[in-house]
Amino acid sequence: MNRITKVFDNLKKEGKTAFIGYITSGDPTIKRTEDLVYALQEGGADIIELGIPYSDPLADGKVIQSAALRAFENEIKVDDIFKCVQNIRVKTEVPLLFLVYYNTIFSMGNEVFSKKCKKVGIDGLIVPDLPLEERDELKKFTDEDNICLIPLVAPTSKSRVKDIAKNSKGFIYCVSSMGVTGTRDSFNDNIVEYLQEIKKQTDLPIAIGFGIRDKKTVDFFSKHVDGVIVGSAIVQVVKKTNGDVKKVKEFVKELSGK
Repeated sequence: MNRITKVFDNLKKEGKTAFIGYITSGDPTIKRTEDLVYALQEGGADIIELGIPYSDPLADGKVIQSAALRAFENEIKVDDIFKCVQNIRVKTEVPLLFLVYYNTIFSMGNEVFSKKCKKVGIDGLIVPDLPLEERDELKKFTDEDNICLIPLVAPTSKSRVKDIAKNSKGFIYCVSSMGVTGTRDSFNDNIVEYLQEIKKQTDLPIAIGFGIRDKKTVDFFSKHVDGVIVGSAIVQVVKKTNGDVKKVKEFVKELSGK
């Protein structure tokens, strides 16, 4: 069983919501990325997303774009990130996902990229710029390699939700609002209705991301979803503390309540 599926199954039995934390690989350094993964897990993250830096990240706001630039300044390479994951897998079985833009996969080749993910122990891929109509070219390989290709749905998806969720694995990534990643002061009044509608159209767990920044917001959404995703807020702490493992762990622990 894929680690992502196993975590959601276990948490469901316990009546708990998954806390999913995101960091950008290579920010502030690739070695610190490895240490930060352990910090996130110790702070209560059930699943961890590792962003692969990309020069034109259409779904990322200023915070994560800046983190990618800092990683590029360190001359981060995709192979460095694979090696980092390989090292992480020696010490932990926490589910790991790549948030990666499709050009990175395409340049390596769908099959090669998927096989490398399987080899090092990646459990899932989130590809924000891969449309439903084109995902099967990648999905046939991720299915073979027991890697969850996580679909994203947005408030505008509506009639497409059922098709997007069909034959998917892991969980459904529900984008909280239109726009890019980043912390928000408020959400659409219809956000709960939107989540309820998605739940009607899939048996998979649903997790919400984009804009979740504090314990209050985590607690609010935990009542309506199976997982809560926090990215920019964690990346901001990484920046402010230069990747201070202890402080990042404390922040994640505060958000996760674990």
